[in-house]
Amino acid sequence: MYYLTEDLWFPDVSEASSDGLLAIGGDLSIPRLLLAYKNGIFPWFEIESPILWWSPNPRFVLFPNKLKVSKSMKQVMRNTNFEVSINRDFKSVIESCAKIKRSGQSGTWITQSMITAYTKLHELGYAKSVEVRQDTILVGGFYGVDLGNGVFCGESMFAKVNNASKVAFISFIQNTSYKLIDCQVYTNHFASLGAEDMDRTQFMEYLK
Repeated sequence: MYYLTEDLWFPDVSEASSDGLLAIGGDLSIPRLLLAYKNGIFPWFEIESPILWWSPNPRFVLFPNKLKVSKSMKQVMRNTNFEVSINRDFKSVIESCAKIKRSGQSGTWITQSMITAYTKLHELGYAKSVEVRQDTILVGGFYGVDLGNGVFCGESMFAKVNNASKVAFISFIQNTSYKLIDCQVYTNHFASLGAEDMDRTQFMEYLK
């Protein structure tokens, strides 16, 4: 296991453990976060733990041209009064992602230090949010990191009403031109939308 100091570096992702854990420590500075994402690494840790850096193999990704939209979701998107926007209220989205209760989780991995760091990434143009409103109320959305190379790294999403996060994600895919969406690790939610496993070596080629 690698322990990071103030030096700005990461070990090669091939050094990650079988569950994807690569390194411990370091900080959430903008240069380190950008270096991490450009090298297929992301932070994921709980409030009272040190910073943990991950690079799972396989990677769970979605090719936009393989997006699956069910008939019921197409009907939802046609007939509901959802309003979708991009980058209108990043801070509210990330704070909502931190507060939303999730099945099987007792707390959140989106700490205050994460909120501060990703808000700075947003201010610099690297992190983006998608908002879904219903009657002017924010009811869903997600955020992630745009690497500027056609890859969007999704981080977290939330929904306060049924289908709000799916509407955000589907609308984002259909109205942008990314070549790959990084979903990081398997979830039933993203699998239902067409995400699939990709060998980490192949994923690294996309990042380049």
